[in-house]
Amino acid sequence: MRLAFALVLTAALTLGAPVEAKKKLPRITTADVAAANDLTGYLPPALTPDNTWNLDLSDGGRVVIQLRPDKAPLMVERIKTLTHQGFYNGLLFHRVIEGFMAQGGDPKGTGEGGSTLPDVKAEFNDLPHVRGAVAAARASDENSANSQFYVMFQPNLKLDKHYTVFGRVVSGMAYVDAIQRGEPPANPTHILRATLASDADANAPLPAQTVAQPVVQAPATLPSGPITPAPGKPQQQ
Repeated sequence: MRLAFALVLTAALTLGAPVEAKKKLPRITTADVAAANDLTGYLPPALTPDNTWNLDLSDGGRVVIQLRPDKAPLMVERIKTLTHQGFYNGLLFHRVIEGFMAQGGDPKGTGEGGSTLPDVKAEFNDLPHVRGAVAAARASDENSANSQFYVMFQPNLKLDKHYTVFGRVVSGMAYVDAIQRGEPPANPTHILRATLASDADANAPLPAQTVAQPVVQAPATLPSGPITPAPGKPQQQ
């Protein structure tokens, strides 16, 4: 009898006890999904004519580079100023290392020259040295960039935040790959004309070529060994 009463009492207490509310999982809304897929902060800005740098090369093609004044305003302004002066027209790529980069922008063609304008202060930023990245060459002084630049054949992230990256190739990378190798090359590739897409003469007929067109080469491959420090530091000497 007592056992039966105890069982009845236990059942009553169990049924009468409040049930702990289950924790509700957060509800994922359409807005949450859209926010998670929003890569705006990680993508480059839209390509505009005034920030599109065209390099017409003697290897027969045009290299189109997106300039990034949002990351390197001083260097981009220097590039625009020299381009409008016709400074880069006819200059060669004097230092071109397979699997690394092609360097140009020196009127002497030796790596020792530059423009008559003052050197540009370093603007190290978060743009990486990936394939197609365009950066300012300099001497050992971080603030010695002037007119010289280089284009990466393959990634070399060791250079990040040691040189000012100010743009990236968005079209014509095959013509970058075709630039003749050497330090200096025996038959160097030249910049026939440099323009901004916003210039009135950006699509005018090119001047007659005075240099032989090199044979288009296969894309560069990244060597297995380290590139730095010897060939891994583009610089003016």
